[in-house]
Amino acid sequence: MSLLIKALIMGIVEGLTEFLPVSSTGHMIIVGDFIDFKGESFHTMFEIVIQLGAILAVVYYYRHKIVSSLRHLRPGDKGFELWFKIFIAFLPAAVIGILIHDLIEKYLFSSLTVAIALIIGGFLMILAENYFGRSGLNDMDKTDVKQAFTIGIGQCLALIPGMSRSASTIMGGMAAGLSVKAAAEFSFFLAIPTMVGATAYSLLKGYTGMSQVEWQALGIGFLVSFIVALLAVDCFLTYLKEHSLKSFAYYRIVVGVTMILLIFTGVL
Repeated sequence: MSLLIKALIMGIVEGLTEFLPVSSTGHMIIVGDFIDFKGESFHTMFEIVIQLGAILAVVYYYRHKIVSSLRHLRPGDKGFELWFKIFIAFLPAAVIGILIHDLIEKYLFSSLTVAIALIIGGFLMILAENYFGRSGLNDMDKTDVKQAFTIGIGQCLALIPGMSRSASTIMGGMAAGLSVKAAAEFSFFLAIPTMVGATAYSLLKGYTGMSQVEWQALGIGFLVSFIVALLAVDCFLTYLKEHSLKSFAYYRIVVGVTMILLIFTGVL
């Protein structure tokens, strides 16, 4: 399979899964195993950089709200308060991630780890739905600093491949007293500094050695992930208006169990 076709497939996977509570990293590892897209420094960088395409989809989706917030960035204004709370939520995982990043990559980036995390995360989502329910603060703008920090603590779970940044922050939001929809929207905004930082770090480390075909593959993955993520965000928010997270939890458990079977039979 050519590199460009692999890039197309991986772009679709990233766009579909980045904002759904099913673990984009986990699915990238799984699909990467099946199509043999792994192991080299370019592939590692590719999987991080195409997340920027998905993040820009969120920026475009919320462009009016973002532009309005940037026009009111003076201390005390609503824009300053919004991004200050995003910054507070960003800090815990950023600090812990910097401290243990190398250990995570060395010991946790495997299909078995992802499978186990998918299953555990699925059960945690069911517990979160049952315990916290779907009610709560329905406007993410009214989130206070304490709630933002709680969401940030929840995001730390996403450092484990397979847990899902979206699932972790949504569960953190529910624990903090937000509705599922408000928690999802806060999760989308929190993804902006989190993933832009990871993308910039990856580019600085690895862009110099790329070939022309690799640049083309990166462009394809980036564009595809942007388009697919834009559709996925809109569909996910619409879905949450009438449905719970449990269907995603059951999906995670089924995928996790299937992965374990494939691993122990030598397929994966």
